[in-house]
Amino acid sequence: MIKLVDNFPNQLKHAISIANAAILNEPNIPIQNIVITGLGGSGIGGTIIAETLLDKLMVPVVVNKDYFLPAFVNENTLLIVSSYSGNTEETVEAMQQAITKKAQIVCITSGGKILELAKQNLIEFIEIPGGQPPRSCIGYSLVQLIKVLVFKKLAPISLLNDVETAMNLLIKENNLIINEAKQIANSLAGKLTVIYSLGGSEGVAVRFRQQVNENGKQLCWHHVFPEMNHNELVGWTEKNDNLVVLTFHTSFDFNRTKKRYEVCKPIFEKYSNKVIDVTAKGETKLQQFLYLINIGDYISCFIAEIKKVDAVEVNVINHLKNELSKF
Repeated sequence: MIKLVDNFPNQLKHAISIANAAILNEPNIPIQNIVITGLGGSGIGGTIIAETLLDKLMVPVVVNKDYFLPAFVNENTLLIVSSYSGNTEETVEAMQQAITKKAQIVCITSGGKILELAKQNLIEFIEIPGGQPPRSCIGYSLVQLIKVLVFKKLAPISLLNDVETAMNLLIKENNLIINEAKQIANSLAGKLTVIYSLGGSEGVAVRFRQQVNENGKQLCWHHVFPEMNHNELVGWTEKNDNLVVLTFHTSFDFNRTKKRYEVCKPIFEKYSNKVIDVTAKGETKLQQFLYLINIGDYISCFIAEIKKVDAVEVNVINHLKNELSKF
């Protein structure tokens, strides 16, 4: 897994070349809303791109992570199906519903049933390389999401330039990222990690939670400011030395939200073992999100190394799929 994380900048470069070669159709019916359907490592890109474009998209976007689609989906919906394996049963079910609803569908996948359905129904698709753990291929899926939105004239082409800039930044900062990640992993390994982001970047927190779960083989939870100020904050009343708080920060955090965190941080310090702040580098939202994703992925792998567990194996998920296949 660590080698796959090391390769993240090269994956972004390859993803750009795939996006540039992809052939899509101009929408022949106006797009009034966007639904991105996918789960786990395939679905998190939708959350991240939705937050990246929050102040730019002129139509609503919904990230769907279930078997069923929203009732509003129709021929005016751009329905992006994201499934790395192409066999995610929830996503296959949602795609079949989208076909019935006559949505404008574009698939991003490496193969499987999703690709079969796309070819059978003459649906647009972008095929990405297969054979890796889906969570290690966020670069492939995220860049293709950008390609689709740019081509459909829903997002600025500058986003693809942002990916290239982020790629160069990650290469330049690699040693510093690795050193910081190792230090943080030493504090998190074997601890219950509480992850916070400061509004507008919840996708990064979700991604890190997923990576700690799958790579580090340990539980954690996440929440986001300012929402946590209205509920979870009240739970900070007992000292727990097994808790470590990790927070993600960007230069786009709203001033009032930053002030909320400044007030809350001493509370976290009082009741937890440690509070760790991770600050993004980069000029744009997307660049900073990719930076935080990369350092978070490294942290999760180093947690696995410290605990001497296999970051790649997901036996319990395979067990679940095997059991479900019996029904």
